[in-house]
Amino acid sequence: MALLNIRNLTVTFDTQKGPFRAVDGVDISVDAGEVLAIVGESGSGKSVSMLAVMGLLPPSATVTADEITFDGQDLQAMSALAKRRIIGRDITMIFQEPMASLNPCFTVGFQITEVLRQHLNLTQKQSLNRALELLSAVGLPDPNDKLNAYPHQLSGGQCQRAMIAMALACQPKLLIADEPTTALDVTIQKQILDLLMDLQAKTGMGLIMITHDMGVVAETADRVVVQYQGRKMEEAGVLQLFENPQNPYTRALLSALPEHATGKRLSTVADYMEAAG
Repeated sequence: MALLNIRNLTVTFDTQKGPFRAVDGVDISVDAGEVLAIVGESGSGKSVSMLAVMGLLPPSATVTADEITFDGQDLQAMSALAKRRIIGRDITMIFQEPMASLNPCFTVGFQITEVLRQHLNLTQKQSLNRALELLSAVGLPDPNDKLNAYPHQLSGGQCQRAMIAMALACQPKLLIADEPTTALDVTIQKQILDLLMDLQAKTGMGLIMITHDMGVVAETADRVVVQYQGRKMEEAGVLQLFENPQNPYTRALLSALPEHATGKRLSTVADYMEAAG
């Protein structure tokens, strides 16, 4: 049984111009211990799909699905209170912008210990000790100092590590990483990816990596889902996808990789769709 199983997920937003369907009939599943990459250009519905699972979309969004189950439990049939016990503990998410996602009004230590107290009922002393362990585990230097630091006092890479520590606080079964290296320089990107993969291997959690970077996909994923305009275009093992892509859109993504540059104009998605008839 899949750890997370989603069938026919649809997300529609109410706008001034009428309903806008951001996700259209998407199926996604991930097993425990598996790394699933969801790829596609900006606006393809990658993040919205996972925010729908987390229950973090605004009231203007309407979410429907034939099935959304986690670890054998029906998330759609749960009460808000029951779902809250799972979201943030068993399913956690790292967001794109760490500086914007951390609350600037509270210290890093307070934000991590709040998660621990909320979901694990730890005492203040226990939660502080656990927070120090987590900050050390994600490679932050001087964890005691970082515990009392505010987000603006940390670099982008340090904030991202703090967010990873918060996401791992309750030893989740599934971690969703939404473009976890977008705002970081190349050196820090490598460190964060290595850290995520090392922690995933040690804990055996499922990992969903949302990205538009095919290099990240090649380095991290076991299986890949390709999305375009809210729909799933293709799903395959990572080696199969790179060696023999079946969908025109997947071929367009791969053709845009730097190693495929030949000095001529890059083909567009429209070119590939037209060639495919």
